[in-house]
Amino acid sequence: MQYRKIEKLGIEVSAFGVGCMRWPMKKLEDGTDVVDEEISTPAIRHAIDLGVNYVDTAYVYSGGRKNEIALGHALRDGYREKVYIATKLPTWPVQTKDDMWRILGESLEDLETDCIDFYLLHALNRDSWHKMRDLGALDFLEEARAQGKIKYACFSFHDNYEAFEEILTAYDWDMAQVQFNYMDVNNQATVKGVRLAGERGVPIVVMEGLRGGKLATAPDNVQALYDAFPVKRSPVEWAFRWLCNFPEVATVLSGVTNMEQTEDNLAIFDRCTAGAMTEEELALMDRVREAYESRTKVGCTGCRYCMPCPNDVDIPRIFSIWNSKFQFNETLEGNWDYRRVIRDGHDASKCVGCGACEGVCPQQLSIIDLLQTADAEMRAKE
Repeated sequence: MQYRKIEKLGIEVSAFGVGCMRWPMKKLEDGTDVVDEEISTPAIRHAIDLGVNYVDTAYVYSGGRKNEIALGHALRDGYREKVYIATKLPTWPVQTKDDMWRILGESLEDLETDCIDFYLLHALNRDSWHKMRDLGALDFLEEARAQGKIKYACFSFHDNYEAFEEILTAYDWDMAQVQFNYMDVNNQATVKGVRLAGERGVPIVVMEGLRGGKLATAPDNVQALYDAFPVKRSPVEWAFRWLCNFPEVATVLSGVTNMEQTEDNLAIFDRCTAGAMTEEELALMDRVREAYESRTKVGCTGCRYCMPCPNDVDIPRIFSIWNSKFQFNETLEGNWDYRRVIRDGHDASKCVGCGACEGVCPQQLSIIDLLQTADAEMRAKE
């Protein structure tokens, strides 16, 4: 197992961190959904036995507290002492500082531990950051650390670079967890944000390194690039190798769900080191990104000049879903993302062809026709 030294904290963490969010579930006789610990516990213990020392969960994973409970069970029999636990304080239900203490207490109880190593404000964006800041979250983290209930004060993040910079520079954070992969170089925290964290000595933990599994398999034009390269690796290994090349990255989370995936990840991360990718390999990943981007259905940049639509059609959201599904070779018809747009009443069927959007689109897109095509391809057939 490869390890990364976190200078700021004086510790070493495994390059492969087990993400517990996607642990398999099962239904009990009374209809209750719980984590299938017969699968999850052997998998995570095997990873720990072979050197993984970083595990990531959250208060809300697996339907609320269930994931933390299952992890607490898995870390019995001496396994707790072998790992750093990361878990998260959800921001959306918090209304007072008392809520923060209650949730932290429940996490400590569920994880069967006296102290959580990495405690994160969960999924911060600009608005939730301002909310938590104003509620005294930073004082809460300091107090929890002083009481020995947490070791390191951290945050996870989903927004744009500007929001990331604001949050990162507002406090002396011990770690930042961000969505990062070779497709998101200019999205979310961005490469620039990862570099900024490195300059400030804040280690990066990566989530969504495979874009929710989208990068685990490659469409034909992407696979052709991999096949033509003299060094043969799976799409998963290429994605993780690209991430591990960044010295700012301490740990890459991989959401394993069974023993087979655990074994595959252990083998891959044993070969991934910082700065190990050649110029030719980095150029390959640039071509792979371009190949994915060439699969876009519509050249929408998400500038939102077309919004608000007078008929409440969420034009950028529809085009983003349409592009993403086609880019990653996913099912277009009846997909859940577009069904949610329909459920929310913002789908393309609401378009009346007024043309207000087309008059302001910097890309001069034929939005009306494109919306009709997107709706036809993504709506489930009646």
